[in-house]
Amino acid sequence: MRIAPESRVEAIRQFNRLYTKRLGLLRKDYLGSSLTLTEARVLFELARNRPFTARELSEELTLDAGNLSRIVHGLNRRGLLVRKPAGADNRQRLLSLTAKGKKVFDALDRKASEGVAGMLSELSETEQNEFAAAAAAIRRLLSPRSEPETPWLLRPHRPGDMGWIIHRNAVLYAREYGWDERYEALVATIAAKFIQNFEPKKERCWIAEKDGVTVGSVMLVRETERVSRLRLLLVEPEVRGLGIGSRLVNECIGFARQAGYRKITLWTQDILHAAHRIYEKAGFHLASEERHCTFGYDLLGQTWDLEL
Repeated sequence: MRIAPESRVEAIRQFNRLYTKRLGLLRKDYLGSSLTLTEARVLFELARNRPFTARELSEELTLDAGNLSRIVHGLNRRGLLVRKPAGADNRQRLLSLTAKGKKVFDALDRKASEGVAGMLSELSETEQNEFAAAAAAIRRLLSPRSEPETPWLLRPHRPGDMGWIIHRNAVLYAREYGWDERYEALVATIAAKFIQNFEPKKERCWIAEKDGVTVGSVMLVRETERVSRLRLLLVEPEVRGLGIGSRLVNECIGFARQAGYRKITLWTQDILHAAHRIYEKAGFHLASEERHCTFGYDLLGQTWDLEL
């Protein structure tokens, strides 16, 4: 259906007005906090990414340097962020969140997710998937052309996904590392326990899709009241390098914070170097190692932890 240029503009403006109103983005007190939307976005960037210099943050958010300076000063005065020298260059300062800043961000992040979840709850599952796909398409189309965007999205698990997780883990690890059917049995046990004991407020499974095809997955499950476990991170070979693995791990971290966990732990093998790079980038550290022969080979199992 062809839409006249002026009608396209008005349709987008109508959507913008509706969406900003539904999410309360025009309120001075963003999500009931003492922060503006811009201040909250600064916290978001510092919480989800590496420390920024003021110049890098200004470029990332396309904010005027003077305006950002005032925001940073205000957040620093309230004890939400700190400024430290950036290496040997004393003229630059790295910005990072304080413990108080992380706590404030976690509360805002949780409220933001709850707000979107509440809006989606008014829709059927089919409509929710349609909404998420449309949002992903808008983001892809508006992203800078110099930064190629791959149309993939994340969604919660649904019937049939556990079968895919078991099958693809078994096939890929047999093909790439020669692991025998005992690994498939382990994955099947993990998947079965996840479904049988699923706690929606404390556990989650994410499925990555590209062009309607499942290409990745990960789980976060309850270990104890304060400790969660990341399990079965998998990305199909043809889409590796697109950032899907890092995004899956970051979703686990964000959800773990919202759920009130204080640590994420995981078990991996020393030969899984690509996964290690993802874990290191996300802030995990190697906690312990132990040799075993579980999947037909002598392996060095590793436990990695992330304090939240």
